[in-house]
Amino acid sequence: MNELKFVNLLSMAQRAGKVLSGDFAVAKELEERKKRVRLVVLAADAAAETAERYKGLAEKSNIDIRQISLDKESLGHCIGKEYRAVAAVIDNGFAKALLRLIEEDA
Repeated sequence: MNELKFVNLLSMAQRAGKVLSGDFAVAKELEERKKRVRLVVLAADAAAETAERYKGLAEKSNIDIRQISLDKESLGHCIGKEYRAVAAVIDNGFAKALLRLIEEDA
């Protein structure tokens, strides 16, 4: 994954208002199944319980979820927040572009 491109694209999505972040906001959106979330991104150092919880929620709603190489501090920084373990992209175009970047080197 080209981290610089990923950070830039996720930052752009945040500025466009297409990113939800933080445990409470993302979990609430997934649990209510509003069908807005297109991609869930987990930080590399997210707790195992957190990762399992979101993998289960995403699977129930048939939403793509990826754990990336950025740590919580870096993930938060690229969306203009403090540390974040999880972020959700609510725009199909941004989600597809981010998935392409994540899977580029996989």
